[in-house]
Amino acid sequence: MFAAGTGPSQGALIKSLSFVKKVKMGKRMEKALKEKAAASSTSQDAADDESKTPEPYSCTGMFEQDFTELCRRSGLQQGEIPPVVIRPKRPPTPPPPDPKAQTQVSAEDGEEEQKEPEEPKPTTYTTKDKFQYFKPTVQVEMENEDKPATVTEIYIRGWKVDDTMMGVLKQCLPTIEKLHTLYFWNTGLTEKTIAELASFLPQCSNLKNLTLDGNPVLEENFALLIGDDSLLANVSFRNNHITDKGAEMIGKALSTAKSCNKNLISLNLSYNKITDIGATHIANGLRMNRVVLSLSLASNQISDTGAKKLGEVLSRFPLTHEETVERRKLIREKGSPDRKSPSPPSRGRAESKDRPGSKGSGTVLDKTDKKRDKSSKKKDAKKEKEEDKTVKGGAKKDDKWKKDTTRHGSKAEMQGTKTAKGKKTVGGKDKKGALLPESETPDVVEAINPLMDSVENIDGQLWIPGNRALINLNLSRNQISEGGFKALLLGVQYQMTLNSLQPNPALKGLMRISLNKNAISPSNDAVSKLQELMTTRDPFYKPPSQSPDGDSQSHGGQ
Repeated sequence: MFAAGTGPSQGALIKSLSFVKKVKMGKRMEKALKEKAAASSTSQDAADDESKTPEPYSCTGMFEQDFTELCRRSGLQQGEIPPVVIRPKRPPTPPPPDPKAQTQVSAEDGEEEQKEPEEPKPTTYTTKDKFQYFKPTVQVEMENEDKPATVTEIYIRGWKVDDTMMGVLKQCLPTIEKLHTLYFWNTGLTEKTIAELASFLPQCSNLKNLTLDGNPVLEENFALLIGDDSLLANVSFRNNHITDKGAEMIGKALSTAKSCNKNLISLNLSYNKITDIGATHIANGLRMNRVVLSLSLASNQISDTGAKKLGEVLSRFPLTHEETVERRKLIREKGSPDRKSPSPPSRGRAESKDRPGSKGSGTVLDKTDKKRDKSSKKKDAKKEKEEDKTVKGGAKKDDKWKKDTTRHGSKAEMQGTKTAKGKKTVGGKDKKGALLPESETPDVVEAINPLMDSVENIDGQLWIPGNRALINLNLSRNQISEGGFKALLLGVQYQMTLNSLQPNPALKGLMRISLNKNAISPSNDAVSKLQELMTTRDPFYKPPSQSPDGDSQSHGGQ
C-alpha cells in the first residue's frame, strides 16, 4: 500500500518540478528578449544620432576658438590641428650692464678684485623641442594679446593648405572684424583652393593685404583674387611661376575697356616667368587703370619689346576700336542722363543743339519732354563753357579728374575765394563744386574713366594721355637693353611736359623706376639720362647744399 501510495506523489512532484523549471526558463527567455530589444533600440538610437547632421557652428569672431572647433568638426584629430600661436618678434635690446657691479674690494686682503658680471641668457632666439619647429602652426598678430577677438594678421608658412583647411578658413576668416593682412607662403595652393579663397575674401571687409608667395599653380588663376569685387589694396604674387598665360588674366583683371579694378594700389609680380608677351598684357591692363600706384616686374624675362609697350602706356597711346566704341557710349550716356535706356540718336538730332527730343510713334512723353528741354539747356551751357577752354591747335582743355560743376558754378563764384571754413583757395573743387582751400586741396582726387579724357586726332586715330597714376615701377633684373631704356625715357619726358602744361595733384607721373642689372652698360647715354631725370623726381631726393665755399670753410674752421 505504501509503495503503491508513494508512486503517485513522486510523479506529481516530478511534474511540479518540471513546471517550475519551465517557468524559470520562460522568465529567463523573457529577460533575454527584453535585454536584446533594449540593446537593439540603443544601437538604433546611436545610429540615428550618427545619421543626424550636427548643428552648424556659428563663429564667434575669436579666431583661435573658431579655428580649433571647425578643424575638430571637419574630422581632424587633436594632434593634427595646427595650433594658433602669437607670431614671434625680435626681442628687445638687453640693457647695458651696471658699472657699479663691475668692481668689488676684497675684505680679506684689501686688494681690489675685478668681478665680471654674469653673462645673461641669450634672448635673440628661442629653443624648441626636436622637430617642434617644423610642425604646422598658424601665426597671428593681435592688437591686444589679452583679447582674442583682436586678430589683425594671419601668417601660414610651409605647410599644405588643402581643401578641408581652406573650408575651415572660409567659415572663420569673414567673422574677424579687424583682420587686414593674410599671408600664404609655400602652402601648396591649387586651382580649387585659390578659387575658394577668391570666393570669400570679398566678405572680409577690412582685409587689404594679401601675400601668396611660393605657390605655383598650373592653371595660374591668380587673377580671380583681384577681380572687380576685390577689396584688396596690396597684393604679392612673387615666385609663383606665372607665365604669359597668367599675366594675360592679370592684365584683364586690372582693366579692360568696360571694367577696372578700383581698389588695388600695389602689385608685386617679381620672380616669375613673364616675357614680353606677358608684359604687353600687363601694360594693356594699365591703359584704363588709374588706381595702381606701384608695380614690380623684377626678375622676369622682359626685354625691349615689353619695355617699349610700358613706355607707350606711360606717355600716350591711340584708342583701340573697342575703346573708341566704349568712349562714344559714355559720351552719349553723359549727354542724356535722364534716359534710362538711351537709343542711338539720328544725325539730324545729334547735329542740332536747339532742337528738343521728338516724340516717337506710339509713345507718350508728357513729363519727359520738360526734362529733355532742361537737359538740352544744360548741354548748351556746358558746351559754351567748354568752348572758352581751348588749347593750341584747337584741342579743348578738359580736366576730367574733377567732377562736372556747371550746376554749382554760380554759387562757387558768389562765394569768392573762401569756403565754408573761410580759408583761401587754390582753384580746386570739391564734390559740390565749391572751391577748395589751398591747405585742404586733396592729394588724391576721385578719378573717372580715362576714356572721357581729352583726345587728340592724329591720322584718324584718337590719342589720349597715358597712365600718370603709376608712381613706382620696378624692372630690375630683366633683359632690357638700349631700345627699352630710350622708350622709358621718352615716356618720363612726356609725363614731365604734360605735368608742366596740365598740373594735377592726383596725376604726378612716375617718381621712381628701378632698372638695375639689365642687359645694358651703366655708362650708356640713355641710362645716365634716365637716372639723371628720375633723381629729381624721387620724393626722397635731397638736393646738395648750395652754401658757398667761403661759408663752408668758415664753418669748418669754427
